[in-house]
Amino acid sequence: MKKLTITLIIMLLALGASAQKKEKIYNEKGEIIKRGWNFGPLPVVGFNSDMGFQYGVCLDIFNYGDGSKYPGYDFKINFEVSTYTRGSSIFRTYSYWNNIIPKGKLFVDLGYFIDKKFNFYGFNGYAAPYYKDMAVYYGDGGPNPENYPPLAVEEPGLKESGFYLMDRRQVRAIVSMQQQIGNVKHLYYGVGLAYYNYSFDRLSYKKYDDQATLFDLYCATGLIRPDERNGNVTQVKAGIIYDSKNYENDPTRGLYFEANLTAAPDFIDKNGYDYLTFTGVFHHYIPLWGDNLTFCYRLGAQNVLAGDVPYYAMMNANLLFYKKIVTDCFGGSTTGRGINPNRVIGQGMAWLNVELRWRIVNFKFINQNWCVALNPMFDAGMVTQTFRLEEQKAAMDKLVNEGGVISEDNRDLFYSGRDESPHTAAGCGVKLIMNKNFVVSAEFAKAIDKQDGDGLKAYIGFNYIF
Repeated sequence: MKKLTITLIIMLLALGASAQKKEKIYNEKGEIIKRGWNFGPLPVVGFNSDMGFQYGVCLDIFNYGDGSKYPGYDFKINFEVSTYTRGSSIFRTYSYWNNIIPKGKLFVDLGYFIDKKFNFYGFNGYAAPYYKDMAVYYGDGGPNPENYPPLAVEEPGLKESGFYLMDRRQVRAIVSMQQQIGNVKHLYYGVGLAYYNYSFDRLSYKKYDDQATLFDLYCATGLIRPDERNGNVTQVKAGIIYDSKNYENDPTRGLYFEANLTAAPDFIDKNGYDYLTFTGVFHHYIPLWGDNLTFCYRLGAQNVLAGDVPYYAMMNANLLFYKKIVTDCFGGSTTGRGINPNRVIGQGMAWLNVELRWRIVNFKFINQNWCVALNPMFDAGMVTQTFRLEEQKAAMDKLVNEGGVISEDNRDLFYSGRDESPHTAAGCGVKLIMNKNFVVSAEFAKAIDKQDGDGLKAYIGFNYIF
């Protein structure tokens, strides 16, 4: 908490230094109308229970033009370089351009992401069991059947477990646009291009060298194919968007709906992974007490309609526009707060996020408009289209019968026998909002089922998740 306080003080000083010196103009709500350039150079200091403490730098650049669109803007550019203490790093820039396409906007997202401790819990939600503090070891002579039972990390002589961890590197490049359809208010068509490069490997830390991981076992049994250890994905997207939100980043009323088809032709690797997906999201912001209290929810779904999707591309939510850095679903800070990251993986997924956003106080400081808000929340998600489920059920036979790698007692490492059902979590967050565009966020949530994670998780960063 002390680190967060210091960060906020530094942030306020930075914003004060960049505050505009022009004559103040107020709107009917008494808010200062921002005009021209607004710079926000900030240190990045955050926390994520799944990734550790975050530190780095970022720069937000806004141009509000003549102020007639406020809190809308002509364009926004963000740069971020940061790292987490558990081994993840972010190198990213993204921008929204509202002054290039008539009655539309352009979105550009470029990034390189390193996740040295990327979470992997298996396929198909509850079909894959989760054992807290799983520790699995290889002996000096190779795989040792006697060392495979679940062991508590707290037992003497055992190291930190890496069973549910792997190494992932991702390159991402996205260009998307939307434009109003004729004179139909709020209705747009959207198109986009995206490129992803994925690289997966076992943990690179020496302290895990003598441990087997779930990723190792999935590769050994063929659940993850050899040509899925790395790969390239190219996507072409086209869809329909309805957007009547009153504000882009801190909406208090309106609707947002996006439905798109994403085609991914495999013309780079030529491994036969051509596929077509449908992705749809629906956001609804319902004012209960003016702009002070808003009930809102997000419904989302994604399914593979045709073709063969590789493991590495299955986790990505194929939307045209993104609010958060992480685009994986479901589980973790951007979709299922309190639930282990990537806990829900399948060819088809559905998710729900519900929040009550209460803006407690509004004030002006260093020539900026500020607001403090609370957001109690509930998240849920589940697999709706399974991925290699029959292979998952039979995978243990390859290790028990064919290789003799593990004992019969540990047959349930891959498949629990449990039917899929919603993975749920609940919690509450607090927000510090500047000019209805810049949002500092702290959220706390807990999974309801222990198969989805243990304990209260905290996420300190930026923006609402929708």
